[in-house]
Amino acid sequence: MQALVISGGGSKGAFAGGVAEFLINEMRYKYDIYMGTSTGSLLISHLALDKVSKIKSIFTSVDESNIFDAYPFLIREDKQHNKHISINHLIMIKSFIERKKTFGESLNLRKLIGKTLSKDEFEVLKIQKKEICVTVSNLSLNQIEYKSIQDASYEDFCDWIWISSNYVPFMSLVEKNGYEYADGGFGSMVPIEEAINKGAKIIDVIILETEVNERNQMPSKNVFSLLSNLHFYMTERIERQNIRIGKLAAINKGVTLNFYYTPTELVATSLIFDKKLMAKWWSMGYQYAKSRNENTNEFRI
Repeated sequence: MQALVISGGGSKGAFAGGVAEFLINEMRYKYDIYMGTSTGSLLISHLALDKVSKIKSIFTSVDESNIFDAYPFLIREDKQHNKHISINHLIMIKSFIERKKTFGESLNLRKLIGKTLSKDEFEVLKIQKKEICVTVSNLSLNQIEYKSIQDASYEDFCDWIWISSNYVPFMSLVEKNGYEYADGGFGSMVPIEEAINKGAKIIDVIILETEVNERNQMPSKNVFSLLSNLHFYMTERIERQNIRIGKLAAINKGVTLNFYYTPTELVATSLIFDKKLMAKWWSMGYQYAKSRNENTNEFRI
């Protein structure tokens, strides 16, 4: 069995889409298992449907308004055209007055998921019996859960995709089935081990960070930027741990792992959704996968 695993990474998911496009359309790889965390969960259903062009169009045309109905940041552009974020104090004040649990709200993302993944497409995926699985964090039970399309209704699966992508406290905290849920990346940023547990013997893993950390965090200017820096530190540690555990599990069970890291640091803050940048990253991902496989004559059944 073959699996495609896509890590979390916000807007950098466009790079993963480009890599997947090359692997599916040019290398003709056929996957039995699709595992996604956060932004990876937004990609995998469409990739499993072989609707790469559709998800490419979606990923390269969204901006913050398609994701957030309460965006907790302000975006400014410097003289070098680099984008930076700062606190949107009005949204912060509004959230405190309304006693919200999070700084921002991402209800628009849930609407977008429902619009772009139809119930008919969902039923096709269930009939195909492919294992499409998204990662969520159950904060009430303090555990990671993997939600399979085969065990869910259409509405529930759309909810799980949305929940997997909710990077709290900047996005919505969701209560479902009596529990509080958030982004799967808080516990399983790269779910390699779960793909192995499901029987995968060859796994292509797309990781939306460089293999060696190239980033030095800027000094925290306020409590908000400190929180952002802490989140990055935490998720980076989780990602490295997931990779180490996945490699050990692969060695023990004779599984082949093929890693696709970003060749450079794409962006400091992955909650900025810039259409031009995301189109560029998609193309970059495609070209990177192409360069990695130029001398590959591998044939997979």
